[in-house]
Amino acid sequence: MRREDLVDLNVFMTVARELSFTRAAAHLGTSQSTLSYTVRRLEERLGIRLLARTTRQVALTEAGERLLTQIGPAMDTIDTELKSLSMLQEKPSGTVRLTLSEHAANTVVWPVFERILPEYPDIHVELSVDSGMVDIVADRFDAGVRLGDTIAKDMIATRIGPDLRMVIVGAPEYLRTHTSPQRPQDLASHQCINQRMQTSGSLYAWELEKDGQEIRVRVDGQLVFSNTSLIVKAALAGFGLAFVMEDHVREHLREGKLVQVMADWCPSFPGYYLYYPSRRQHSAAFSVLLRALHCRA
Repeated sequence: MRREDLVDLNVFMTVARELSFTRAAAHLGTSQSTLSYTVRRLEERLGIRLLARTTRQVALTEAGERLLTQIGPAMDTIDTELKSLSMLQEKPSGTVRLTLSEHAANTVVWPVFERILPEYPDIHVELSVDSGMVDIVADRFDAGVRLGDTIAKDMIATRIGPDLRMVIVGAPEYLRTHTSPQRPQDLASHQCINQRMQTSGSLYAWELEKDGQEIRVRVDGQLVFSNTSLIVKAALAGFGLAFVMEDHVREHLREGKLVQVMADWCPSFPGYYLYYPSRRQHSAAFSVLLRALHCRA
């Protein structure tokens, strides 16, 4: 079906229900001559008369009556759905789907949603936790949250979190029996707790930087985890050095349960960004969440 078919059918249905070109024109906000031309065009395309016209009245032919009966409910359903979609733009309601990492969910996104969602009971949120890169268009997500340097260049990106920092930490008991490392090379003589990346399946190489010099270090040790909380527990238990986000261990550092080493090799870096494919035609629900996350940055 072509676009003009829908236009012509809508015109026919309005004239048929009003049984008047004058009233139909007023309802649609156009002229009688335009409606008359549109109906004639539809009749010519179908090869059959739909309306019987005189100078004083309009009546449905048998074919016109049949067409109105068949398409009327369908056109009404389309009209209702279009009005419903318009309401989504006016009233914050509907579902917003985000893909994000567990760390981003816990530290940036959920604290905001926990605060504002009680104000918007008609907004429904789905958070899909996934550390890998996701095609948000193909997988029908409204947006994603990732670190800024991993986002595709054709996406709109809005910063929603503070700078982050990775830190190397160990338990005081471990460091009492092992010389504190000063340089990346020193890590070779230490027990280090490795992390298996869920997306690639490879072991994470520690990314260090000092004075513009970047280096990726492959470490070795007794333990490998794919979960950060277990890495922290192992470090607390004295199994070796761990390389984790600072906020995972900030309280342990404050309490002296862990000690930071090689701080000069662990600079901060830009935090999380919300990214999405277009600035246009956001639902009211998405706009509410976007503003709330942007204000947090």
